[in-house]
Amino acid sequence: MDTPGNLFVVAAPSGAGKSSLVKALLELDSHLTVSVSHTTRKPRGQEQHGREYWFIEEPEFRQMAAQGDFFEWAEVHGNLYGTSRRAIEHRLAHGEDVVLEIDWQGALQIKQIFAHAVLIFILPPSWAELRQRLTRRGEDGPEVIERRMVNARIEVAQARHFDFVIINGLFETALFDLKTVVHSQRLRYAAQLRNKSQVFAALELI
Repeated sequence: MDTPGNLFVVAAPSGAGKSSLVKALLELDSHLTVSVSHTTRKPRGQEQHGREYWFIEEPEFRQMAAQGDFFEWAEVHGNLYGTSRRAIEHRLAHGEDVVLEIDWQGALQIKQIFAHAVLIFILPPSWAELRQRLTRRGEDGPEVIERRMVNARIEVAQARHFDFVIINGLFETALFDLKTVVHSQRLRYAAQLRNKSQVFAALELI
């Protein structure tokens, strides 16, 4: 599927800082929009329905999946997550750049559908730091944190399948790296050809 808009897919183990980085990026880049995923998990903290996620019950989620409403969906930490097909197609077709925050399974599924999707993996600087971050945010008990740490080793091993890897040791540096990836992608030949086809045509490049 070839579209004028660019699709950026960001994945990371829980606690690596993916959501904070994407939120900061969106505040700096007015040309980026975020696609809100559906999930069966309960809201955390100040999360709101329709802002961080569309929070729905499992029967509704599975019905949407059966109807083909998701580009990708997966079970993560015992909850279901899915990316809306309609929302992504509409935005990309109208030349918008979209960023997705999803797990590695969904990211690889998206790459099969959108060959020009840019896959970005966020790594923690160490296992010890990842554990500290999970503990500091105070959202999960010890058993849940242990499960997240076990899953993180599986998730981190998938980084080799991604186009870019950013190590989130110092937040400001990681944010700069993320901005650089987005800007660089917009300047790639194929991306410029999709977005500036009239210029390429005027210069007899197509």
